[in-house]
Amino acid sequence: MLLHTAIFSVLLNKIVKQSKSPHRLVVRPLSDVISDIINVMRKTPFITGEYYHIYNRGVEKIDTFKDLHDAQRFLQSMEEFNTIEPIGSIYENNFRKNNQLSGRTTKSERLVEFLCYCVNPNHYHFVLLQVVDGGISEFIRRLSGGYTRYFNHRHKRSGVLFQGKFKSVHIDSNEYLLHLSAYVNLNNKVHKLSGPTAKLVRSSWDEYIDGSRRNNKECFCKKDIILGQFKNKSEYKKYAESSLKDMVKIKEVTKGLEDLLLE
Repeated sequence: MLLHTAIFSVLLNKIVKQSKSPHRLVVRPLSDVISDIINVMRKTPFITGEYYHIYNRGVEKIDTFKDLHDAQRFLQSMEEFNTIEPIGSIYENNFRKNNQLSGRTTKSERLVEFLCYCVNPNHYHFVLLQVVDGGISEFIRRLSGGYTRYFNHRHKRSGVLFQGKFKSVHIDSNEYLLHLSAYVNLNNKVHKLSGPTAKLVRSSWDEYIDGSRRNNKECFCKKDIILGQFKNKSEYKKYAESSLKDMVKIKEVTKGLEDLLLE
């Protein structure tokens, strides 16, 4: 799936760059992007002030969520571990909050800004803005480590939970950013998740369309750079849902290309 996602990201970026309009996708020959796919799998240098697509999955494709409690804990971890000053553990951080020794993290104290996210039962996607040097790597290190300790303790397991080092792709154009926001916000629909599995999905789609998070949680995505390019939320919703059809087609094509590259 990680190679599949890298192929998709490169192909989407190249297609977007050939499109005359940022709201329309144009098909591009697959043979033209193979070298770019190889390059994107290499280490991405993180630059403060730049945007990145960050993703990873459970080791051996296992589910990293078993139930709604796990899903909510991961969301909580996404917010609480996003601090310049280390919090230790979520338990310690909650203790400090209860004793009024610390408050909610302000924007100036964060390692990264979330533009959008989708957390599926066995993998996640983030679009992040790095706001301090080393912010992305440090944030993912804390998030992965903290959540893994929680998950292993709760489910009586040991060992790593996520598959190696997280993957990243630099978002180098506004058009790519727009299309990627739709891909991430609606990633569960790209994968056509349904039934009990779909209930575990957590996405920023609600923030973009309703201005709220599930369970009345406070919004934490930086949405203005995306929504500010549309007349209103309804226009963005229409754009994203229209893009979804194209992205599902691209996903099917990239799966075939993945098989070709692995032969």
